Amino acid sequence: MADERDALIAATKRYEQTGTAHEDARQQAIQAVLAALRGGIGPTEVERLSPFTGTYIRKIARENGVPPAAPGPKRVGA
Repeated sequence: MADERDALIAATKRYEQTGTAHEDARQQAIQAVLAALRGGIGPTEVERLSPFTGTYIRKIARENGVPPAAPGPKRVGA
């Protein structure tokens, strides 16, 4: 019985560590998205290059003071 408990404790610890790593990676991706938007990369290009949807990108942009892209044709990045 102790072996199963030890295995469960170890598995739980690994699970919690990967959750923390995932959240850290998500926060880094959000910061990179914001930097790209502030650097003049359009939201469509940011969406294409990021793990996030356009809707989520707009949400985090507005929450962080990034104004909407100007209306009209957009410059396409390389």
